[in-house]
Amino acid sequence: MIPRSGAGGRLTAEVPSEPEPQVLRTREQAEAYVASVCFKHGPPRLLGVELEWLLTRPSHRPPLDVAPLDIAELTAALGPHAPRTLDPLSPALPLPSGSLVTVEPGGQVELASPPLPDLEALFAVVEADTLALHSRLRAHDLIPVPLAGDPVGRPHRLLQVPRYAAMEASFDRLGRHGRSMMCSTAAVQPSYDTGDRADLWRRWTVLHAVGPVLLAAFANSPVLHGRRTGWKSSRMQCWWALDPPRTAPPDLSAPDPAVEYARRAMRAGLLCVRGDGSWDAPAGVSFGDWLDGVRAAPPRPPTTADLDLHLSTLFPPVRPQGGHLEVRYLDAQAGREWVVPVAVLASVLSSASTVDRVLEACLPIADRWLPAARVGLADPALAAASRTVFGLVLDALPGVLGDGPVRALVDGVVTGRALRGRCPADGPDPTDRPDPTGGPDPTGGPPGAPNGSPRFAPHPAEEVR
Repeated sequence: MIPRSGAGGRLTAEVPSEPEPQVLRTREQAEAYVASVCFKHGPPRLLGVELEWLLTRPSHRPPLDVAPLDIAELTAALGPHAPRTLDPLSPALPLPSGSLVTVEPGGQVELASPPLPDLEALFAVVEADTLALHSRLRAHDLIPVPLAGDPVGRPHRLLQVPRYAAMEASFDRLGRHGRSMMCSTAAVQPSYDTGDRADLWRRWTVLHAVGPVLLAAFANSPVLHGRRTGWKSSRMQCWWALDPPRTAPPDLSAPDPAVEYARRAMRAGLLCVRGDGSWDAPAGVSFGDWLDGVRAAPPRPPTTADLDLHLSTLFPPVRPQGGHLEVRYLDAQAGREWVVPVAVLASVLSSASTVDRVLEACLPIADRWLPAARVGLADPALAAASRTVFGLVLDALPGVLGDGPVRALVDGVVTGRALRGRCPADGPDPTDRPDPTGGPDPTGGPPGAPNGSPRFAPHPAEEVR
């Protein structure tokens, strides 16, 4: 079965019929709606992932110059898999193993897996579809970049759709980071079932509490727009620079995540409002203000469809998406290493005892998001917590993954890099690499990597030819 298309994790197996939008009159009504649609419960059985890639061309110099793409060339490369935001007439077919293709505002290509029962099935499906997708891109001289931030190019919005035009205008009022976030960054976004109602607080809290450790361990964007920013994750630097009601972590002391998230949705400013032409939103007006009928708000009352759109413009570290929780704080990884943070989080969630021990280690450092993005595991408090977390992960991993190459890959990255206090951003300057496709690095890889290993492990479809 093919999951729902569009932004967000893909753990909804079938597309339900859409109910007629209902007019919302009060904050209480709107908050109850948010809690009901964002947090649905059931036993945790499925997981999924979205992978995003910036694109470059092998003929460009410097080698990772992510030049502005052209809609026609990207549409041709994706063929029948092109999303309708790129080509309204496209059949938007899934890839051979069932993953969907979407395109982010700056032309980043995204693969969204179907919901799957375990990591080994997820790895097999995503690798098969990644091979098919990257082969199509390579045939059109487009190469996925093994980094989470554009190391050279400037932000350039490719998709000319009302939603993204309105979002860009809203972000421009806040500064320069909005365009970078929209057009020049890429992520790994795994999704995990919300779980039973009794487990919601613990699963929600542990995914946030462990976030600074995993952000630090998998930071992979030290260069953005042609300069070293001083941050291991320049991608997350962009996120933290945006308005806090939209991007900041939640209050983990709140007893009910659904209530806290619903109130947060009311405080967040409008980014876009669906209309016949422009979707521009009035400046400084929150969804709660719209419900209250403030003078600058849109003249009509909001509906549940308006609230659904508004919820899709919230970008917290973990976003509730109905029956699953979408993790958004992980930088894109090189090659097959996307599976490592996905497996780490699956291991953290694998048992109640592991969740409890991770919470014990991570709640004291759950607010260290900025040090995590800036210096990674060089932060002493994060380094200490990471040793506990990754030790627990290695203990839990055999119950999550059987023996084989996937487990060996996860073991190798955790023991060879994370437990040594290093992250992908500790490698050589990506703008100095002679090969943008991730081929062997003449330096032999970063300190702490296995001897002779390349800085970036290419996908088989990306081997140097």
